[in-house]
Amino acid sequence: MDGYTFNIEKPLLLQMTGKFASPAPDWVHMNRILMDYELFVQTKGRLYIADDREEHVLEEGDFLLMPPRTKQFGYKESDCSFYWLHFTSEEPSCMIPIRDYQPVQHHIFIPHKGRLRGMDKIVIMMKQLQDSLRSYQDSTLGNYMATTILCELYHQSYAADNVSGKKLKQLQLYNDIVDYINWNRFEAVKVSEIADYFGYNSKYLSHLFASVSGVTLKQYIVQQKMEAAAFLLTDTNQTVQEIAMQLGYHDSQHFMKSFKQITHLTPTDFRNAAANRLLYYK
Repeated sequence: MDGYTFNIEKPLLLQMTGKFASPAPDWVHMNRILMDYELFVQTKGRLYIADDREEHVLEEGDFLLMPPRTKQFGYKESDCSFYWLHFTSEEPSCMIPIRDYQPVQHHIFIPHKGRLRGMDKIVIMMKQLQDSLRSYQDSTLGNYMATTILCELYHQSYAADNVSGKKLKQLQLYNDIVDYINWNRFEAVKVSEIADYFGYNSKYLSHLFASVSGVTLKQYIVQQKMEAAAFLLTDTNQTVQEIAMQLGYHDSQHFMKSFKQITHLTPTDFRNAAANRLLYYK
C-alpha cells in the first residue's frame, strides 16, 4: 500500500468541499486533470473512478486520495453518493510505500485508499466543515477543520494499524469486539451478549477493552450508537423517533437522554447546528 505524507505544523489549505449525489443511475464521473488533492469518502452505492494507474471501485465506508496532476475519469455508470474534499499543501508530498514511512512529529501519512474504521465520524466532521463554510466563510477556520479531518483519517487508517506495546492476542480480540459492535449497533447490544458471543467473562472482557481503548465496553457501545445517530441526524431527514428505533431504542426519551449525555445537545439542537449541507448533483 502506498500513501502520502503531509507536514501539518501549518494547516493544509482547503480549496472546496461538499457532498455529491448522482442525479441519475447512469451518471459517470467527469474526465479532468486534478489541480489539487481530492479526498473521496463513499457513503452510498459504488463509485467507478480511475486514475493514471488503475481503476477503483469505492463502496460505502471506503476512501480514496488522489494527488495533483492526476488524470481522473469515470469508467462506468455510478449510482452513488460521496463526500469530497479538495486541498493543497505548502510542502510537496510524493507517494511512498507504507513500509517506508517513519512517524515524525507534526506529520501524518494518508494511504492512497482504504476502508474507514469509523465512517460516521469522518462524515460528521465533513458535514461540520460544510456548515462552518456557509456560516462563517472563514478560510483559516476551514483550513484547520480540513486538517483535523485528515488527522482523523490518519489515525483511522494508519496509526490504528501500527499500535505498539499491546499484546497481539488482546488487540485481535479488541478489534473483533469493535467489529461486532459496529455490525450490531442497530440492535440492543449488551455487554453480557458480547461476552457470551466471544466466550469470555463479562468483567474480564470489559477490563481488557478498557485497557486498550481507555473507555469501558458499555461506554463504547453507547458512543458508537450516538455516532451513528449523529450521522443519521446530519445526513438524513429521518425523525428523531425513527432514528431511535433504528438504533434499537424502543423508548425515544431514553435515546434523547443518552444523546445529550454524549454530545451535550438534544438531537434536534444537534441537527439544527449542522443544517447547512453543501449538496451537489453535477
